[in-house]
Amino acid sequence: MDDWLTKSAADLGRGIAAREIDPVALTQTYLDAIDAHPHRDRIYARVTAKRAMAEAQAAKERAALGQRRSLLDGVPISWKDLFDTAGVATEAGSALLKDRTPDHDAEVLRNATAMGLVCLGKTHMTELAFSGLGLNPVTGSPPNINDENTVSGGSSSGAATSVAFGLAAAGIGSDTGGSVRVPACWNDLVGLKTTAGRVSAQGVVPLAPKFDTVGPLTRTVEDAALMLAALEGTKPIDTSPTTLENRHFAILDTSAFDDIRDQPRAGFDSAYIRLQNAGARITHIDIPEVAEAMALASPLFTAEAYGTWKDVIEANPDAMFPEILQRFRIGKTVMAADYVAAWQAIDRCRAAYLKATAGFDAVLIPSCPIMPPNAERLAKDHDYFVTENLLTLRNTRIGNLMGLCAVTLPTGLPSTGIMLMGAPHSEERLLRLSLAAEAALA
Repeated sequence: MDDWLTKSAADLGRGIAAREIDPVALTQTYLDAIDAHPHRDRIYARVTAKRAMAEAQAAKERAALGQRRSLLDGVPISWKDLFDTAGVATEAGSALLKDRTPDHDAEVLRNATAMGLVCLGKTHMTELAFSGLGLNPVTGSPPNINDENTVSGGSSSGAATSVAFGLAAAGIGSDTGGSVRVPACWNDLVGLKTTAGRVSAQGVVPLAPKFDTVGPLTRTVEDAALMLAALEGTKPIDTSPTTLENRHFAILDTSAFDDIRDQPRAGFDSAYIRLQNAGARITHIDIPEVAEAMALASPLFTAEAYGTWKDVIEANPDAMFPEILQRFRIGKTVMAADYVAAWQAIDRCRAAYLKATAGFDAVLIPSCPIMPPNAERLAKDHDYFVTENLLTLRNTRIGNLMGLCAVTLPTGLPSTGIMLMGAPHSEERLLRLSLAAEAALA
């Protein structure tokens, strides 16, 4: 049964459909693996074993009656600790929310449960989701799958590592500035950033609501497509094989390659050459408005985050990790007039970006320009924390600022990724492209 822990969610679902896998035995196998794992308490904030076994038993009964609700009916997954779970604490990685226990599940959790997915528990995350590094001395810092002395990426750190270490078939995270794609990249997974407003955020602890998105971290693109459908309670896209023949990709040179380090560059170069060899046409482009938008990121994100949390933070600031507290307080000085002007500029930049990329199937950039930093140094060196965090989120933020959907794929070089960015609300098309890209990169 241990090989179940490394199978894709889709393959587990097919095994259940073929009566080769018992959902109860599958869930128990995952729960046993979680309990036995040396990093259990660094990855999971809370394990919901009783709920998981009840859901698995129901899935088993549906399978026996031929009434499975989806391909993933009976498949166990994890949830970032900012998705409300009825009767179970949801603390968003912060002592400020200690013992916060909602009465209802988040809408996406309700949808996934209705599709038959099994909830294993809640995973650790960056405090209030406000860092791309995954370091959280307050509640727990999951280790990186490739080097346990480095961080796993944030803020969906536990979501990623629960999958990478074989402790969940998929993980559900959120992405405000890169929080799905960075940990997916650094742990060699697929990460889908959805378009803001597409997937319900009802019952999700917010960071910056205009930028917050919900998305899955998975082993395969097929799993990402199936998970998107589960989160929305809809039918998944066709995931049959496709090709890159006659697809036209743009490599965005603006900002995305500034200060990039050797390994991420090597991973990206190797990946885009394989995409080209698989039939894709690739063109380099420059969009000056991207750099203009990047300069507006700090006032936009910090003002919205501080405005959302200021009363809670200032009532008990000493309870916070100081690095995260300082990030929030940057937003305290942003004037309302500057915030409004920044959004007007972003709208103009988005229009320019969409015009410049209209002729391409997707835009390619490295998922992250740096490798996972050392956790101990981040905890002790303020300047290092600030510079590494800003670089970590630099490329993923392009997608958030431009209002796009995006997928990060592993390149084959550990902890490096290539990102495909699509137009807003084009997730289905982007996932089809990503299936072909995944095959080319295999």
